[in-house]
Amino acid sequence: MIIRDAAEADLPAIVDIFNAAVRTRMSTAQLDPVSVEERLPWFQEHSPDSHPLWVAEIDGQIAGWISFHSFITRCAYRGTVELSVYVAENFRRAGVGRALLEKAIARSPSLEISSLVGCIFGHNEPSLRLFERLGFKRWGVLPRIARLDGIERDLVMVGRHVA
Repeated sequence: MIIRDAAEADLPAIVDIFNAAVRTRMSTAQLDPVSVEERLPWFQEHSPDSHPLWVAEIDGQIAGWISFHSFITRCAYRGTVELSVYVAENFRRAGVGRALLEKAIARSPSLEISSLVGCIFGHNEPSLRLFERLGFKRWGVLPRIARLDGIERDLVMVGRHVA
């Protein structure tokens, strides 16, 4: 497995992985699939020096990705980022998500990041377990805040200090 900065050529695979997650209603509040064109501005907002977007590549295929994005844009939160991790269905339970998160934790201090936050649906137990195994704690719950296909879902905030 190679974890590297995402290139624009990776965007179709990133979008495919994301759209597969949209259909499951497990890991994103996005309810409709997105296009590569729609995600291009999001891709361009990422910077390798502060808010990276990394892909995990296995045998030439994009197996998953992790993105860093601003948690809250006010100055006092500058050292905190929110992470999003997505893994292609055929690579799940193969250590891809773990490897991406481990790299995020290890690299955060050099990116001047002191705290990592994840926003995970309460019914997404595999993701909650993964983050917790890597030292994230449950920092809060927003009960029944999301409505997915008429079902109210909790949003669990997990976090970890890295510096």
